[in-house]
Amino acid sequence: MSTVSADTPNAIEISNVWKIFGTRADEALAALQQDPLSKADILRKYNCVVGVANASMNIREGEIFCVMGLSGSGKSTLVRHINRLLEPSAGSIRVNGEDVMAMPPDALRRFRNEHISMVFQNFALMPHRSVIDNIAMPLEIRGVSKNERIETAQRTMDMVELSNWGNKFAHELSGGMQQRVGLARALAADPQILLMDEPFSALDPLIRRQLQNEFMQLAASFKKTTVFITHDLDEAVRIGDRISIMRDGKVIQTGTPEEIVMHPADDYVAEFVAGISRLKIVKARAVMTPIEAYESKHGTLPGDATAFDESTNLGTLIDASLQTQSPLLITDSSGIKIGAITRTDLLRIVSEGQEAA
Repeated sequence: MSTVSADTPNAIEISNVWKIFGTRADEALAALQQDPLSKADILRKYNCVVGVANASMNIREGEIFCVMGLSGSGKSTLVRHINRLLEPSAGSIRVNGEDVMAMPPDALRRFRNEHISMVFQNFALMPHRSVIDNIAMPLEIRGVSKNERIETAQRTMDMVELSNWGNKFAHELSGGMQQRVGLARALAADPQILLMDEPFSALDPLIRRQLQNEFMQLAASFKKTTVFITHDLDEAVRIGDRISIMRDGKVIQTGTPEEIVMHPADDYVAEFVAGISRLKIVKARAVMTPIEAYESKHGTLPGDATAFDESTNLGTLIDASLQTQSPLLITDSSGIKIGAITRTDLLRIVSEGQEAA
């Protein structure tokens, strides 16, 4: 996870974006902005498909922001608006303060090449190019000298464990290795923004988890702003700093994994999170009683109370509570005591999680 906070500036600002597909899209949009019509209503009345419906989200610099939902929820459609592979029917998009919608074609192509890279589910590699040439391609388009781009590509291959595969072609690599090439190609361009459209969903579970681990390590090192599209909540919870859940083109809820698991916005989100274990997601700060409230009710904490950082997960706290009769002391990152957790607090959280499931 990154260290971004609510005070971190926004890298991407998506405001009231609509995307309607069909020859009568303007009529359909006007109708939707007047009345809360369903996707089925729009299809029946105007023969149009609602891809994205009035979606807004702010993505902070350096965070991994996951957009998730079932097939047809609009998540992949939305991410393609950030680099204008798709033109929105309405709304605004700003990337690093620049109005993407106002860019003429030449400026847009240059902006994409210099600031945004995309990793696709189907790898999108050039079959006639070697691995190293695939990785170096964005730099070639940028006009970088051959020696420099080959050197950069080789360095990036080392990062994704492809050091000995530079002269191979895509069809000679496994699916997991091909996706490493796609990731390396994106990183070689040194973009400010990474767009990742279900990059690991076509892979076997073991390879998928391995690449998730490697991606999280790379993300922590490079601190790239990443928009990560997935239909898998476990994946979103595991790698995302924050998550937006979409349904029928709409953003239903945005928050940290902990916020979404603990406080689902509606029954749809609650069903999504019902099977997620709270043990590694819920942190001490969400469970604790503030120190003033605890001490006013119970008195001063025992001197031998074991201290834990506010980011300690629920599983660790439960294990610790089994070893002591005393409440657990919770501190902030500076070591200042901010709260206390009793066995009763832990039992309540676990019980709520079981009831939700």
